[in-house]
Amino acid sequence: MEIYLVGGAVRDKLLGLPVKERDWVVIGETPESMVKQGFRPVGKDFPVFLHPQSNEEYALARTERKTAPGYKGFTVHALPDVSLEQDLIRRDLTINAMAMTPQGELIDPYGGQPDLEQRIFRHISPAFAEDPVRILRVARFAARYGRLGFTLAEETRVLMQSMVTAGEVDHLVPERVWAELFKALNEKSPSAFFYTLKDCMALDKIFPEISCLFGVPQPEKYHPEIDTGIHTMLSLEQAVHLSSNPEVRFAALVHDLGKGVSPKANLPHHHRHETHGLPLLEQMCTRLRVPNSFKSLAMQVMEYHTHCHRAFELRASTLADMLAALGAFKPANKLPEFLLACEADARGRTGFENSPYPQAKLLSGAAKAAASVDTSAILNGELKGSQIGEAIRRLRIEAVAEFIKSCGKTSRTD
Repeated sequence: MEIYLVGGAVRDKLLGLPVKERDWVVIGETPESMVKQGFRPVGKDFPVFLHPQSNEEYALARTERKTAPGYKGFTVHALPDVSLEQDLIRRDLTINAMAMTPQGELIDPYGGQPDLEQRIFRHISPAFAEDPVRILRVARFAARYGRLGFTLAEETRVLMQSMVTAGEVDHLVPERVWAELFKALNEKSPSAFFYTLKDCMALDKIFPEISCLFGVPQPEKYHPEIDTGIHTMLSLEQAVHLSSNPEVRFAALVHDLGKGVSPKANLPHHHRHETHGLPLLEQMCTRLRVPNSFKSLAMQVMEYHTHCHRAFELRASTLADMLAALGAFKPANKLPEFLLACEADARGRTGFENSPYPQAKLLSGAAKAAASVDTSAILNGELKGSQIGEAIRRLRIEAVAEFIKSCGKTSRTD
């Protein structure tokens, strides 16, 4: 059997990075011959098999022909007469179109190795424009490898822009957009994902709620970077430093969507942007079919991040009510994730990247104090219905006030 290691495994091996999974391409075989040799078929759209011992993927060499719009509009040709070069040229970037023999010999018919050395993302052929998912993939590669100095070839940027103009991205399905966004959020530099899309004019089409933040001013006193879009990207990068949880990173990404709809007459101020953004976030999550766990945390961060920043100024009653709204008194809660996203927002400002965020400690302590109050007397007493809830609320407010006092601060309980 004529086999070659292909794709990301070759790319990462040459970059000196860990190879997480290995894909192989098989030349000169048929589905029937693969099955006879013990391979298990798993491919739905084209012949892919799992090795009987290693479980690694082995795909028959194939060519693709565009027959309809979108990323599924292809006819696949996978027969023994397809060559390695024909299989490689259907791929997206030159750095992903290299192959290697099991003995380690590199086959590079399209200049992937020089582009890898020069840190360039470059498309292989005009066929790149046939699949809109490739725009998202290139943006995701920027998020993964941008820290290594990779840049987008100008001719590739122009081609991606022409794809946007031609309406190819309009055929992207929500599940695929979310899948690529999720992967980007787990990379080292997810802001590069959005900047790459912005550079080829795809951001407005795919993530309009994010796109409209660029160019929107904020008060320089609080936001030296001024531009809301830049602040959003800075917050996202701070979230990366603070947490590996993609839910925290997503919450940091969308926390200021409301600033994109602030009346122009009020700029650079954004009164009530926390609540104005909630319908936008709901719309975005519905369109992209964002998982509920991501959505719920993002909603909390959007609505209460300003309260969190002002924690030392708030009454004990306001703090207790906010913690209750966040579900902080429940055994399973996401207060730590909420606080990390808020800290990312606070640090996502030019010159504030290393600033402390004591609000997190205050709110964590207040939540612990309020959650530990003894409610047995109330629950076993004569109070009924809403009276029980209000009595427990008063106890929690008192506990929060006492905790604040123990920290050397003062607060009103009314």
